[in-house]
Amino acid sequence: MRTAFIQQLYNLAKVDSRINLIVGDLGFGVVTDFARDFPNQFLNAGVAEQNMTGVAAGMALSGKIVFTYSIANFPTLRCLEQIRNDVCYHKADVKIVSVGGGLAYGALGATHHATEDLAILRALPNLLVIAPGDPLEAQAATRAIAAHPGPCYLRLGRSGEATVHDPGFDFQLGKAIQVREGFDLTIVSTGSMLQNALEAAEQLGQKGIQARVLSMHTIKPLDTEALFKAATETSALVTLEEHSLVGGLGGAVAEALMDAGKGAVRLKRIGLPPEFISTVGSQLHLWGLNGLSVEGITKTIELSLRAE
Repeated sequence: MRTAFIQQLYNLAKVDSRINLIVGDLGFGVVTDFARDFPNQFLNAGVAEQNMTGVAAGMALSGKIVFTYSIANFPTLRCLEQIRNDVCYHKADVKIVSVGGGLAYGALGATHHATEDLAILRALPNLLVIAPGDPLEAQAATRAIAAHPGPCYLRLGRSGEATVHDPGFDFQLGKAIQVREGFDLTIVSTGSMLQNALEAAEQLGQKGIQARVLSMHTIKPLDTEALFKAATETSALVTLEEHSLVGGLGGAVAEALMDAGKGAVRLKRIGLPPEFISTVGSQLHLWGLNGLSVEGITKTIELSLRAE
């Protein structure tokens, strides 16, 4: 996803000099071409994410469209006060981009796990929260947030995510994408879990359980229309995210259902436990340990259905 993002941002910067990229001393293999070809639209702020965000806010309030970019927690939690007070309060045209959402940097330990970011950032006023599910969604989301006037958070996977969509698919901020039909239950996926959701749905289909799959790439604003439609047409909803079970997609969906008086809908949330993960390993390894592998997702859904 990160490659899809930077390629799209490069293309946008080529035709719009207002677009600027500020990085926190990383990504030189990824951003090298951008920095070389657009030296007046690129800044390395160093290991100083608070300054990076403050500078971005100032540039945005001077008419620029500014993207900040760093690993996982660093452009979000390390500079949360600046995001809240400098960016969101002033509705500044800053796009906060984190690479390696969830457990993508699993080998570096809990300091590099981005497992609370969705919960924290979706609570901030004026901020859109987007977690694309494949490289094509990442490209489309980059175009969409560049065109959106105001603060946005874009949560990317690190690399190697499968392409799920066909070119020319319809992407709109705040509108879920149905990628598989089914009427027994609906898997509502966000971010890097989309391919796992589809594979789990295929496995369930082999057992006679037809699962609809929605890519809920925008968590704020949430597509309640697609959500309520799925709640009406299928017998259960399952949310799937590479994020803590506290406050992420599952929490947003539960809130929406309760607020709309649909609390009787069967809902199962699949995500990470709300605790630090001390095990060190690859993303795939940590998925397996925490029930986010295809097999783990399928098993959890089957057990949940049997319990009803």
